[in-house]
Amino acid sequence: MKFAQKRSWKPLIALLLLLGLVAVVETSCGDSGSDGESAGETAGLSADASAIAAARGLTPADISAALKTYTPSGVHDEYLMFASGGHSGQVYVIGMPSMRIIKKIAVFTPEPWQGYGYGAEGTMAVLEEGDPNGTDIRWGDTHHPALSETAGDYDGQFLFINDKANGRVAVISLKDFETKQLVKNPLALGDHGGTFVTPSTDWVIEGGQYGAPLGWEYASIDDYKTDYRGLVTIWKFDREAGRIDPSRSFAIELPPYWQDLCDSGKLVSEGWIFCNSFNTEMATGGVEDGNAPFEAGASQRDMDYLHVINLDKAAEVAAAGKTMDVKGFPVIPMATAVEEGLLHFIPEPKSPHGVDVTPDGKFMVVSGKLDPHVTIYSFEKIQAAIAAGGFETDDYGIPILDFDSVMEAQVEVGLGPLHTQFDNLGYAYTSLFLEPAVARWALGGDFADLHEEESWTLVHKTPVQYNVGHIAAAEGDTVSPDGRFLVSMNKWAIDRFANVGPLLPQNFQLLDIAEPGMNMPVLYDLPIPDGEPHYAQIIKADKLDPWEVYPEVGWNPHTGAIDENAVQLGEERVERNGNEVEIWMTSVRSHFTPEHVSIKQGDHVIWHITNVERAYDATHGFSIPFYNINLSIEPGEAVTFEFDAEQDGVFSYYCTEFCSALHLEMTGYLFVEP
Repeated sequence: MKFAQKRSWKPLIALLLLLGLVAVVETSCGDSGSDGESAGETAGLSADASAIAAARGLTPADISAALKTYTPSGVHDEYLMFASGGHSGQVYVIGMPSMRIIKKIAVFTPEPWQGYGYGAEGTMAVLEEGDPNGTDIRWGDTHHPALSETAGDYDGQFLFINDKANGRVAVISLKDFETKQLVKNPLALGDHGGTFVTPSTDWVIEGGQYGAPLGWEYASIDDYKTDYRGLVTIWKFDREAGRIDPSRSFAIELPPYWQDLCDSGKLVSEGWIFCNSFNTEMATGGVEDGNAPFEAGASQRDMDYLHVINLDKAAEVAAAGKTMDVKGFPVIPMATAVEEGLLHFIPEPKSPHGVDVTPDGKFMVVSGKLDPHVTIYSFEKIQAAIAAGGFETDDYGIPILDFDSVMEAQVEVGLGPLHTQFDNLGYAYTSLFLEPAVARWALGGDFADLHEEESWTLVHKTPVQYNVGHIAAAEGDTVSPDGRFLVSMNKWAIDRFANVGPLLPQNFQLLDIAEPGMNMPVLYDLPIPDGEPHYAQIIKADKLDPWEVYPEVGWNPHTGAIDENAVQLGEERVERNGNEVEIWMTSVRSHFTPEHVSIKQGDHVIWHITNVERAYDATHGFSIPFYNINLSIEPGEAVTFEFDAEQDGVFSYYCTEFCSALHLEMTGYLFVEP
């Protein structure tokens, strides 16, 4: 396992000194805005810089933060963060340390600028893949992005993300940052614990959420214990095809506890997965009938259950056909999971949100939101306890390991712990929702040699604004985290930004975690205008190798090959076959060919456009009014769309992307004769 070296700011400081901008740079990394600092304490700055600092009321800590995040025009960020877009149904790509929003990837929701879901056959087909029983679902609640991995490290090839609201999983190619596949879970209407990949991306793990009858069936809430179930779905990923293969996927039936987040084992624990659960009380709510509300009923016990699953063996059991069929999908029954030794429970502090495997794969960290501790479990002790046998069981016969026999340590970190990430200096970081703060604590085991603190102890907390949920550190859930930076994904903003009415933005705060000990300042606040972005992963930018233009003119991004209807210059034409009209068009700066298309009212229109540009960033758009057609056609791309010409009239189509000095002249007329 490799660990990156601590970054030094001395070269940057030396450069500033050389340029004469700063005489002496204050490098104290105390929390931004800490007491005792004022704009007057900027001695050492050049006269111009000192005047600017005084006029803006900047402290030395503010100036230090600015130096660490400022990224000059034309300089690329060292890291890219892929963050869920929450209720937008999309994914944000954010540069770090600049915290500039670089791109929004369209996933579950139509997005007009990219022409996603506005006519193009490829994007329409992707969206339709995710429709349950033919019902159009055009929004999503993206939660947990997962970058593809090779040997436990991000490889920059694919991104996966789930839709909690509708129980779907998306596959995104990082060659062109476009969504290639949506998969609807046939067993559940919603999920929460997706997506998490195994160390070489053989499997994509989708944890469930609320107990329900499998396969979307109806059952009375009075029969909750017998007819409702939980589940975890194991999707097989075909890397060569770049798609999930449902035919080689399976699920495991679980008790009707509410399964939450999962994580995959790595290195010594590879081949196992670990999933939280809550509501092991099996509360069913019903305040309107005088019953205890869910939040009270689901919080009665001191412990819930960590699910420990032998994935490698489960895959063998599924391949051997020891499954039951639910809506045409193979499911390993609970009884089989017990008989085959696939599933064990471990008591965990109640109401947990996340289980996080340490970089060496030897420990699993769990935070219970109603417990001020993080609890660390030893994989070695878990294996010994499973081998020893002699278990107690739950109501469904699932074996329960003894808590004390598998627990390695507990660290009191603060109020409302949620999610943990790791760095390269032997520390873990846990978000504290109720304080709200991010806690740094010292790992034990092999990590103890990397720091001077006592193992399994709290080191420092940095306040954040406000109500932090997930956090993301640079490559912080891989076998080789980078450290350096951490982003606190805060649910509330309150006083951080200008008042824009009662609905406020979310707040992503960048923290500097490069130095050990007590220094962990907030460097930057980034407002996010979509609620509620949930989780993110951060990858070294140089691991990505996206295309600048599509490989060949006429490329179909969804088949990964030349489109059969690709159009080359000189091949443009319009053909009629009865009441069907087919158009082959090219786009190039600064015109479409043809510029006049004449059809009749009632015709069915099939329209092919190829962007024959080979210049970087020479994107063209295409829009037809009234007919809800809006496309983005990147260099080399071929697209097809269809519509019925129900409305007669004269319709001016035009390029929607400002592509040249003669952009406004890049237009044409569609004549629909009555």
